[in-house]
Amino acid sequence: MHVADFLATVPLFTSLPADEVAKFAEAVREKSYPRGSVILFEDDPGDSLFVVRRGRVKVVLVAEDGREVILGLLSEGEHFGELSLIDDQPRSAHVIAMEDAELLVLRRDDFRRRVEANPSVAWALLLELSRRLRRADIKIGTLVLLDVPGRIARMLLDAVHDGGNELIAKPLTHQTIAHVIGASRETVSRAMRDFQALGWITTERRHIRVTNRAALDQRSQQRV
Repeated sequence: MHVADFLATVPLFTSLPADEVAKFAEAVREKSYPRGSVILFEDDPGDSLFVVRRGRVKVVLVAEDGREVILGLLSEGEHFGELSLIDDQPRSAHVIAMEDAELLVLRRDDFRRRVEANPSVAWALLLELSRRLRRADIKIGTLVLLDVPGRIARMLLDAVHDGGNELIAKPLTHQTIAHVIGASRETVSRAMRDFQALGWITTERRHIRVTNRAALDQRSQQRV
């Protein structure tokens, strides 16, 4: 797929006319990162937006004792670093490649030139930031109001929704789930075994299949 065709599928650019997307395609650079490599370090200078063209990355905070909290798992078509297009603040988290990844990089200066030429570009960014804030509000509410099984149920349902079918396409290890929802791996493993025993999920070669969406949805709404 040509860069312009790919960008046209990215939520940040879908509302823009084809000629505007083509101009962005001319401005981006392609970069590859092997699995496990650090794409961005927290506190690095922020001057670019990154779009995942292939692979998967995680946005993480790392405590002084090495504990990791995953703020987001991003795959094809998703992006990070959009705040750097607006302000000059440093990066707020690490971004690490979970598998071999290809990214498109758009520098702030190139983005600002497009905004000055076409203000609808700024509106598209505002809409995407609004969507991000709404998702963040939901995630915060989940962490505060749900117990660990409820958080896992919500995460599995979100992953199924993103994939469009009952099979979660990207592998989700118990450790990754634990880092996302703020729990221990042991607690996650126990809850996942319970879900399997109840017939709510099955595992197939490291992939998870949701077999009772209604039960998971009900469990994800039980507030503590």
